Amino acid sequence: MIADVKKTAEQKMKKTVETLKTDLAKIRTGRAHTGLLDHIVVDYYGTPTPVPQVGNVTLIDARTIGVTPWDKKMTAAIEKAIRSSDLGLNPATMGETVRVPMPLLTEERRKDLIKVVRHEGENARVAVRNVRRDAIQHMKDLLKQKKVTEDEERRAQDDMQKLTDRHVADIDKLLQQKEAELLAV
Repeated sequence: MIADVKKTAEQKMKKTVETLKTDLAKIRTGRAHTGLLDHIVVDYYGTPTPVPQVGNVTLIDARTIGVTPWDKKMTAAIEKAIRSSDLGLNPATMGETVRVPMPLLTEERRKDLIKVVRHEGENARVAVRNVRRDAIQHMKDLLKQKKVTEDEERRAQDDMQKLTDRHVADIDKLLQQKEAELLAV
């Protein structure tokens, strides 16, 4: 029973770290990467569809993303969707390809993005600690029901704390990497 609680808690903590990774990937740095457009949705004949599903997303160079739609009529819709997104990008159409140049980040914008990154990291830490709290409460309930001994419950709590510490360290490492990425000129 305790093994099940630990396994469930570990899965939830891993999922929290993975969610943080995807959230941090959406926060743009000065460099271009194709994952930046993954969450932008285009109206594809009445159906909201992510950009990577309506065209080929590639890197033209280190600071430019190219989107070549499979349906040539979608070029204008893709450009409009990227322009109206919250990323602050200004795409331009060249023939059948939508070019998305990445503007340089100002110092003020970098600081704002670092605040956003730290906020996301704190939310992830809180989520991991909440998983730990729920798991420990579940273990205490098992102890009250006399399904486990006090020693087993104590050892399980120690293991849960080690698991929490490990995942918080992973979160901190991700935040440091992203901050370094944002500060790199």
